[in-house]
Amino acid sequence: MTEASAGGDPRSRELGTRLAAVRQRIGTAAAAAGREGNLPTLIVVTKFHPADDIRRLAALGVTDVGENRDQEASAKALELADCGLTWHFVGQLQSKKAKSVLRYAAAVHSVDRPQLVDALARAAQAERDASGRAPLDCFIQVSLEDDAGAHRGGAVPEDVLPLAERIAVSAGLELAGVMAVAPLGAPPEAAFEKLARVSARLVTEHPAATAISAGMSQDLEAAIAFGATHLRIGSDILGSRPAVG
Repeated sequence: MTEASAGGDPRSRELGTRLAAVRQRIGTAAAAAGREGNLPTLIVVTKFHPADDIRRLAALGVTDVGENRDQEASAKALELADCGLTWHFVGQLQSKKAKSVLRYAAAVHSVDRPQLVDALARAAQAERDASGRAPLDCFIQVSLEDDAGAHRGGAVPEDVLPLAERIAVSAGLELAGVMAVAPLGAPPEAAFEKLARVSARLVTEHPAATAISAGMSQDLEAAIAFGATHLRIGSDILGSRPAVG
């Protein structure tokens, strides 16, 4: 990876070009929202892409990566331990996977039910006792659809404050804020405005929980306009998913 680290191979150049274009979009959107000095954290979602691509991204200055499948994420985190990356788990998470996720993830963006909070708290306590790890940042995933999260997961807005309280009193967990995915087939602005209102109510009760994880390749501008502090960008940086087989 020496050549890739230097940006000399074709894939590194491609990733560099794509990354620069996304950073330009972020900067332009932030300026339009009056947030030039307050850029959101860019999390590059690397699911299905090989570890070599993530190593190239690290060489290009990427510090935060996101994965949505524990088996894939844990293997990549182990292989890339020397890259100094911050790992975010961004997919729906089974409670039984909490122990594994705590071994590598700094944050989970998909906390949406009490059972998962409890599983993460138990795993966080065990991992802290074993390795002294820092508290796990927890984003409450909010469903912005009318199906109570049946398709993409997420708690209904009315359940956010009870979940927040459960996280706040759990040793080893840190309440970061909220996360959401804009519903398909509808303008994202209304969804992100709704998420901003949910966030504002949460901050009233938990002033430090100001993070808003929102915005993907197709709607990052709308997310920034409504206060996103973390963006989860995949395809516009990495391109299409690699062919399987």
